Amino acid sequence: MSRYYTIAVDAMGGDFGPRVTVPSSIQALARHPNLTIHLIGHQDEITPHIRKLNSDIANRLEIAHTDQLIGMDEKPSMALRHGKGSSMHLALKQVSEGQANACVSAGNTGALMVLGRSVLKTLPGIDRPAIISAVPTLRGHSYMLDLGANVDCAAEHLMQFAIMGSVMTQAVEQIAEPKVGLLNVGQEEIKGNEQVKLASRLISEHGELNYIGYIEGDDIFSGRADVVVCDGFVGNIALKGSEGLANLIRNKVRSSFKKGLYRRLLGLLATPVLAELNRQMDPSRRNGASLLGLQGIVVKSHGGANKKCFGYALDQAVSEIEMDLPIRISRHIENQLT
Repeated sequence: MSRYYTIAVDAMGGDFGPRVTVPSSIQALARHPNLTIHLIGHQDEITPHIRKLNSDIANRLEIAHTDQLIGMDEKPSMALRHGKGSSMHLALKQVSEGQANACVSAGNTGALMVLGRSVLKTLPGIDRPAIISAVPTLRGHSYMLDLGANVDCAAEHLMQFAIMGSVMTQAVEQIAEPKVGLLNVGQEEIKGNEQVKLASRLISEHGELNYIGYIEGDDIFSGRADVVVCDGFVGNIALKGSEGLANLIRNKVRSSFKKGLYRRLLGLLATPVLAELNRQMDPSRRNGASLLGLQGIVVKSHGGANKKCFGYALDQAVSEIEMDLPIRISRHIENQLT
């Protein structure tokens, strides 16, 4: 039996709003015949981007009007106080009320975090939600969390991140026992701050986690661990640093092959290899970071995402709906508490 599902899209979120979110949503409907999308936002700004839709797609696209939105630079505390009625808040509310199976937003990350926690609440046994995303490795990719939701974490939070990351990797990658590594400044037991040391002890004592111990920054991309655990401060810096390095390498390679006729010829010969390398390192292909630990599916798109990249976030939401990801995590946590 085919399963039907609905995604509530914060149509006003991100740097480009409906110019990106609406066409990308239409493309997602074409890719997923069982999908319905609710566009939450200002109707007058949304409707110009909906033209000449066939009846099938038009019947699976709905608009919920609101003229309120949360700015990209708005403080999370202000969003929590005054964000009710905004496109982001209403998209999350649809998930909490069962009108949608997931929310996708390219809006303010901090606001999405605090509103998500307020509207959807965290799963029993989870103190804080965490942002997780795939990162490229020599063996394909691994999953890293937290990537910015929690800049200060206790050891117990890091253990919860390890559990959630492991469950997600089991579901997404079909890995029976994902290898979990804790990011640290060294692999020796004496290295790291007290929170990391205590977290290592807690994770190692967890009977159902395949914990491999500490990993260092250069191991993030080696594929040694399937799940990399860290606090949001470290994770966000590592992620943004890797994206910056990837851009530096691409630009250096391009400029190098433009210096002289011989190098241009080499560049032509190397074009297929460079194209594959660019595809593997392109961070936009992994656009769509999940907020794990909430009682509902929330996927955060990069604010500057284009139509194609926002589509990756929508596809991520579809995958998590099909996997019943929050239910999987909740069941795993419940088994540990009973």
